[in-house]
Amino acid sequence: MALSDRNCRRATARVISLITTGENPDKVFTVIPRTDSSRRPATRFIWALIVATGSLATLIAALLLCCPSRAQAQQTDPQSSGSISGTIVDQTGAAIAGAKITLTREGQTSKQELQSGDDGQFSFAGIAPGPFELTITSAAFATHSYAGVLHQGEISVIPPITLAIASEVTSVTVTPSQTELAEVQLKDEEKQRVIGFIPNFYVSYVPDAAPLSPRQKLELAWRTTLDPVTFGINAAVAGLEQAVDEYPGYGQGAQGYGKRYGAAYADSVTSTFIGSAILPSLFKQDPRYFYKGTGSTASRLAYALANAVICKGDNKRWQPAYSYLLGDLAASGISNLYYPEKSRGLGLTFENAAIGIGATAAGNVLQEFIVRKLTWSLPHHVPAKS
Repeated sequence: MALSDRNCRRATARVISLITTGENPDKVFTVIPRTDSSRRPATRFIWALIVATGSLATLIAALLLCCPSRAQAQQTDPQSSGSISGTIVDQTGAAIAGAKITLTREGQTSKQELQSGDDGQFSFAGIAPGPFELTITSAAFATHSYAGVLHQGEISVIPPITLAIASEVTSVTVTPSQTELAEVQLKDEEKQRVIGFIPNFYVSYVPDAAPLSPRQKLELAWRTTLDPVTFGINAAVAGLEQAVDEYPGYGQGAQGYGKRYGAAYADSVTSTFIGSAILPSLFKQDPRYFYKGTGSTASRLAYALANAVICKGDNKRWQPAYSYLLGDLAASGISNLYYPEKSRGLGLTFENAAIGIGATAAGNVLQEFIVRKLTWSLPHHVPAKS
């Protein structure tokens, strides 16, 4: 039987003390405890080896061989290890088979893994005492962690571990239709007013604005013709015409002014509805002016002038402005029904149409270079141009 730790340390200290003071070898030998008579020859052999070598270090080493350290005793002691076991269940209490359980220890990089059985149970054996963490994963369930401390020799049965159903993260991207997008943009355009009150609805400051539906084109026409400023502008036009005696067949006075006002407003309504709503719906063309705002002055001027005879289609491609050109001729033709007899005729119809095209070109130039700076309530995402 090996020496106890206590006796081993006492014997080693006593031997070292006797040898360093020059005591008789027999006396030195007597300090080695005899716990078993069968060990006597062995201890005498050790002593003979010491005497032969004359090495104090040899003696100490020999004694240590007889005295295993406490650490070695603990490492080889199977009674110090323990076990960890438990059961994996779902939220209804049913066992989960095949769940992956990973055991990790504090300060250690190595891991132990196993799977739960058909009954949801698992067990780790031969586990050294100390803190531990279990990580449980299973398909369709959220990852779960459990931490604890295993004591020396403990058989730890942890409470059932319940896994929750994994919450699915669903990303839904809602893309508005072209009509819905156009409706939003149209609402912005209907807020555009030069110096705060003059309508500027037929200009888009969004280069790739969504095309308008036929209903939206009609609504924009109604919105323009019924705006109070439209009535005021036509009233001012009628007043100027009467002042210079334009269309003398209407006469003067209140009656003459009323006829001129009616004719001016009728021109505005027919040209707006025919050229900006009805024909654009038939030809699938966009009645708006698309502000350019970039490039050289010459390129912007050419763009503005060209837009008197070309326009964007609902397919966003540039094409001849059939709807506007034919609408201008149609409105001029209809005006023969209410203009004085001397102000009617085919020639006058084409003349008025040409004047309308020229006025549109001039208006586009103003839109490109001046009106933009004077228009309030522009869409917030449109950067200002200097």
